[in-house]
Formats: sequence, C-alpha cells, structure tokens
Amino acid sequence: MSALLEIKGLTKAYPGVVANDDVSFAIQPGEVHALLGENGAGKSTLVKMIYGLVRPDAGTMTLNGADYTPSEPRAARASGVAMVFQHFSLFEALSVAENIALGMEDPPKPRDLAQRIHDVSRTYGLPLDPARLVGDLSAGERQRVEIIRCLLQDPKLLIMDEPTSVLTPQEVEILFHTLRKLSAEGTAILYISHKLEEIRTLCDAATILRLGKVVGECTPREVSAAQMAEMMVGKSLSQPARDEAEPGEVLLTVAGLSMEPASPFGTPLRHVGLEVRAGEVLGIGGVAGNGQDELLAALSGERRSAPGAVEFKGAPIGDTGPEARRKLGLLCAPEERLGHAAAPDMSLTENAVLTGRVRKGLDQNGFVGWGKAKGFAEEIIARFDVRTPGPDVAARALSGGNLQKYVIGREILQDPDVLVVNQPTWGVDASAAAAIRQALLDLAQNGAAVIVISQDLDELLEISDRFCALNEGRLSAPRPARGLSMEEIGLMLGGAHDMHEVEAAQ
Repeated sequence: MSALLEIKGLTKAYPGVVANDDVSFAIQPGEVHALLGENGAGKSTLVKMIYGLVRPDAGTMTLNGADYTPSEPRAARASGVAMVFQHFSLFEALSVAENIALGMEDPPKPRDLAQRIHDVSRTYGLPLDPARLVGDLSAGERQRVEIIRCLLQDPKLLIMDEPTSVLTPQEVEILFHTLRKLSAEGTAILYISHKLEEIRTLCDAATILRLGKVVGECTPREVSAAQMAEMMVGKSLSQPARDEAEPGEVLLTVAGLSMEPASPFGTPLRHVGLEVRAGEVLGIGGVAGNGQDELLAALSGERRSAPGAVEFKGAPIGDTGPEARRKLGLLCAPEERLGHAAAPDMSLTENAVLTGRVRKGLDQNGFVGWGKAKGFAEEIIARFDVRTPGPDVAARALSGGNLQKYVIGREILQDPDVLVVNQPTWGVDASAAAAIRQALLDLAQNGAAVIVISQDLDELLEISDRFCALNEGRLSAPRPARGLSMEEIGLMLGGAHDMHEVEAAQ
C-alpha cells in the first residue's frame, strides 16, 4: 500500500534552535500513527508544517502521491488534512452550529448544517445538539464540536493534539471508538499525546522525536510505556516515590464553601468541604470546567469567601487576600502558566519576585533587592532543570514545559506549609512530569500538605494518598487513592458523589 502522507528530510530552523532536523516518516491510509517526544522535541513545529501554519526550510511532503506544499491551513483543509488543536478555538456565546459554520469555507444554510451536524455526530457516536450554546457545554462536548467540524470536511488525515486531556475515562472510550471507526473507513490519524498507555491501546505505529530528529520508530502495542518513554528522553526514568508515613495535623480546612463564578460561563462552587493534613497529598480529579479554577481562586485568596469557609491551622482566612495567605504559608500555582502564574513579558527574575517577595525576603523598605531576586531565579533554574539561557530571559520565551517547571519550582522553593497546584504537569513531557511529581512528593515528605488538582488520573493515582472528584462545583467525599479503579473514578467524575452511588451505577 502506498503512503497517504510521506515526509522526507523536513527541516525548520529558528534563531538559535533547529526545531526539525531532516525529519522523515510516512503515514498509511487508515493508520493511527503516534508522534512522540519531549517538550521541545519538535512535534508542534512538525504538525504546523503539515497543517500549513509554518513553511519548512527544506524537505518535501507528498499527499496521495502528489506534491503537498500547503501555504496556509485553508489549503491543507482543501487537500483533506484537518486538525483538532489541544486548546479549543470556540466562541462560548455562539451555538454549536454557529461555531462550526465559522470554520467552513462555504457553510450551507443553517437548517441544512444543523441536519448534517446531527447526522455526522450520530454516525460517529458523538451526539451533539446544534442549537446549544458552547458556553453551556462540558469540556468533552466542546471537543466533540471541534471533531465534528473536522469530520464535516471529510478529511483523509486527521491530526489530534492531546485529545484526551479534558475527558473522563468513559469519554476516552467513546473517542477511541470514533477514531477506530474513522480508521476502518480509511482516514489516517496522526495522534499526539503524553499518555503512553493510550498510545499503546490505540496506535498502530509511532515515530519518536528527540531534539528535532527522528530517533526511533516502534509498534506501540509491542513495547511498554516505559520503553517508549526511554526512547523519548534517551535515558531510563525512575518512578516518583516517598517513604510511607502517617499524616500529621490538619493544616487546611474548607467547610461549606459556596461561591458564584467570576465569569458568565464559570462554574459555581456548591458547599465544598475538604481537609488536608501535614505530609499528605490530596488529589482532586475532574473534567475541565467543573470548578477547578474557581476552587483554586478561593483557596489562593484571589476570590474572597465567608471568613469561616477556609481555615488555615485553625484560623479563619476566607476574607484574606493572596499575599496574606502566602505570608502564612499557603501558596498556590494556577493552571494557566502564561498570564496567570507568570507575566509573559517580565523576566524570570521579575517573575520570581511576583510571588517570592515576602517569603524569600526579596525586598527591603519598598525596594527590590535585584541581586537576591536573581539568585532565587537562578536557584529555581538549577534545581528544576529549566532549559533557558538565564534568569534575564522573558517568561514567554520558554517552552510550555520549561515554564511549568519554573512556576512549580518557584512555589516549592518557598517552603510552603500548604501548596495547592492546578494541572502541575499540563503539556509536560514524561521526564519533566516525573521530576515535578517527585518534587511534590518530597514536599509532602518534609511535612507540607499538598493539594493536586488535575485532569490526569494516572498522575493523581500515582502520587495521591486520598482522591476526590469535582463535578459541577461539588466535591465528592475523599477516598483512599490506593485500590481505586478507573471505572470507579469515572463514575465519581460524572457526578456519583459517594460510594453508594458508585456501587448503584455499577
């Protein structure tokens, strides 16, 4: 069988870095082909060249045996190449049909489009109501909108970037069923994911990139996830671990926390209650958009609550702000690293000052001690292996994974008593993710209480002592993480909030 897409010697360089260096591989019709690599390995640049967002400096591509040189995404779509991006490009105030129409070159009449959406979504097991507002959809339903928008183009090649990061285990199964159906019909799928067990389950072949070069190929189901990870990073990875110990005193207590969202499409918190002890890691799982950002804002002090709703070491802090809470020892790292956790145009040294000023003593009498601040930034860079020329570099110049390491390291090195992190390894490769998880476990080992809010269930099961689920702003009762099955967790994420509900659903 001749290849659907064949890439030969594709090269792309930017000032100071070669993003892709003589990359060659082929994708067959109907094949689910994984593209693997660390952050900065060149995956994003490569798929941008395939999709017409970036022009290669050298090399060739052929699609169905003909030269393929897309000058823009419109040309790629016209050739039969579609892409579902990791971050959705949808307008919340518009309906499903209106959003899909915006992505079409020549959309049909609204009634005809609604019928096509209905037919295609039913055919592929992704039911959607064309009239619903996107702002009212769950994260999984929003992804369906993106996929249906692509399927209406009848693509020959579908590129998917981290497609399961916002899905429950049950929704992942639905997505995989859809992708297998597309594959059986002859559509090729180029699949990018850091979740290696998913790669083993779904993909027929894999190409591994490291530092812009192809360093290996494999059949995923014939190798282990650990072997693929080692091919990606060029070394063996150790599993995060810590010594067993009984948790200490309760450091943070939340009781009856209710809060309206800051935005019209946010999620209200409904009677949230939790407690976390010294030396403990509490994992909070949930599909995106179920109140994670609102919960972190309430815990960090960005949103004030009733004085007694949040207590730190027995004292009410609900009406205090972020700086007062940091001074006490309650630190937080939000999900959005560029713009929320870090100021894009500020240097790494300046970003170190933003949250480290009080606990690291980086100012005196209202003046920043820039030498001390630079030393703190250099310590973060060294301790957390942040790949950057130095502390004077702007935050936006770092790759996502390296900025994430910097943000997490900045908070950990302030020795918090309680650390709350949202999506600590979002978009981070296997090696960096292992390092971040180990740092969180080490923090707990040293007596801190750690709350990890994450959509990565494997991550939560790996590092958590107890697990609870956030669904539509409600938090389930915590359960010991050890022994929880993915099916039980999926039911909890879907709204079964106690063991009796889980057992009834099963």
